[in-house]
Amino acid sequence: MQRYLSELKNFFRKGDMVLLILCLVTTAFGCLVIASTTNTMGSIRHVVVQIGAALIGVLSYALISSIDAETFAEHRSAMVIFNTLLLFMLLPFGQTISGNRSWLDFPFLPFNIQPAEICKITYVLIMASVMSSHQNRLSSIPSVGHMLLHLGLVAGLNMVISKDAGVSLIFVFIFIGMAFSGGVGLIWFLVAIGGIIVAAPVLWNFFLSDYQKLRIEVLFNPDLDPLGTGPRYHTVRSLRSLTGGGMTGQGLFEGTRTQTHNALYAQHTDYIFSAIGEELGYIGCALVLVLLFLIIVRCIWVGTKSQDYMRRMICFGAASALIFQVISNVGMCIGVTPVIGLTLPFISYGGSSLVSLYAMLGLVSGVHARPAPTSHERYIRPY
Repeated sequence: MQRYLSELKNFFRKGDMVLLILCLVTTAFGCLVIASTTNTMGSIRHVVVQIGAALIGVLSYALISSIDAETFAEHRSAMVIFNTLLLFMLLPFGQTISGNRSWLDFPFLPFNIQPAEICKITYVLIMASVMSSHQNRLSSIPSVGHMLLHLGLVAGLNMVISKDAGVSLIFVFIFIGMAFSGGVGLIWFLVAIGGIIVAAPVLWNFFLSDYQKLRIEVLFNPDLDPLGTGPRYHTVRSLRSLTGGGMTGQGLFEGTRTQTHNALYAQHTDYIFSAIGEELGYIGCALVLVLLFLIIVRCIWVGTKSQDYMRRMICFGAASALIFQVISNVGMCIGVTPVIGLTLPFISYGGSSLVSLYAMLGLVSGVHARPAPTSHERYIRPY
């Protein structure tokens, strides 16, 4: 405990201030856009909530940054149990929104909690710990099986209980990113691709609902809903907003669709990138992408500077989660990826998402503060 308090006192000296500043700048830009996109709702509640979440997020960033990665690794089983219990809490306390039972709705709390956002953080730690324990035989069948077991547990439980395919895919992409960067043999990726091809008809016919199938079909069938009045409706409106601002945009609080109530669906959450395109133009969109790119690069840079395998995997896992969310959200707005309801990191409105992002990047800051093991553990290069 004494050591932890000492690390917390040294946060401003040892923590990753560059990463924190990048996150704060991106969050501030997001709050500005949220103020504009929620202007028609006649309330500043969304901005207040986002600022409050940012403050809690910074505190989480500092607290988690002050804990040694080895401390987390020593409690891997506890984190697995925690994830399982947290997801099972969706059964009695879950709130169904847009067909997904993804939120915990406690009557004694003024806000909802999304368990998968919290599990995302612990899953990165679990994967890093598991891969570290197998690092000298990472491509063996037992090692890959151990990693897949943890993926199946968290992603499978989340999918079965919440029906939220989008968030479940984050766990899959974290797994892929960490496995690839960690040194798992390419043969396993080829086997996985082959397995997906073989299983695709079964997944399509028995696991995807009709609306999920339509979201995929519209990407490849231009004849499906050509007028944009059915499954392509939100995508068409998103593209019109995104391209409606030209190079410099129509101006904050001036967007034609953004400032018209219900003209652009979920303009402060899922489709906030389209609202940015309308009001701030391609320059505004480019600025957002540059800020997010710098955050991701910083995570990877911190990882590459660490001599410890587990710590590198933590940084690469955090970067993988961010990469997938950015690609998924931006791709959805421009109509090249399915609509799966993932927010744009640090930009979209959402208290749970913002706090969890800061907490996850607190892990990266912890690696920056302690890039090498402090125990007797010996670094073994994976093959």
